[in-house]
Amino acid sequence: MDGTKRSNIQVISRAADILRALAQNTGGMSLGQIASRVGLPRSTVQRIVSALSDEGLVLSEGANGGIRLGPEIQSLAQASAGDLKERMRPVMRDIASKTGETVDLAILKRGRMHFIDQIEGSQRLRTVSSIGETFPMTTTANGKAALACLDEADAARLVLAELEAEGGQARLMTVLEELASIRQGALATDENEHTDGISAIGFALHDATGDVIAISVPVPSSRFPRVKALLSQTLETSRKSLV
Repeated sequence: MDGTKRSNIQVISRAADILRALAQNTGGMSLGQIASRVGLPRSTVQRIVSALSDEGLVLSEGANGGIRLGPEIQSLAQASAGDLKERMRPVMRDIASKTGETVDLAILKRGRMHFIDQIEGSQRLRTVSSIGETFPMTTTANGKAALACLDEADAARLVLAELEAEGGQARLMTVLEELASIRQGALATDENEHTDGISAIGFALHDATGDVIAISVPVPSSRFPRVKALLSQTLETSRKSLV
């Protein structure tokens, strides 16, 4: 491989690292923050960001707004959403078949969990959410699982922002402790935290595109203690199949 090809591949790799960093920090980042995150000189980051901006892949919201993913990324994300659902559906169907419960697929976007697909369970009493709904991160199983996939500093920032908006700052240490446990391999849970009478359990991972996606199983709380062991075992098996 000649020097020009190596250089072009290196630029693509660096651009991908920058896009991933921005995807994990939805609040925007300065050039200095990006440079620190990806381990590149600020001048190099500035050149790459400028090129990405020309293509609509990133945008700058001024001196204080920082650099964020641009509208073209959103268009590409929408195009890939259908492919993501197709890839995840076999796993979701397997979980639903083994447990009889509803299985949700969500993706982290702009500090919220966006539901993009669902397999309804066969139980007579079951939980169902509407595709397209968005949910908070600190009170949902899929939200906590997604937070645990992020850099600790980014996760803490999102947690604090959400808790401050909801007036629940006192829960900060509790949530951060939960995230630490999830990072060690525990499944994420929500027991009546987001909606009274509904509990959930799930896991999250980075998709091949760099997005954070989460699979979770919501269950009526009256049934949750009885089925939690089965759900945990089934989800652990599914998680291993996706790694």
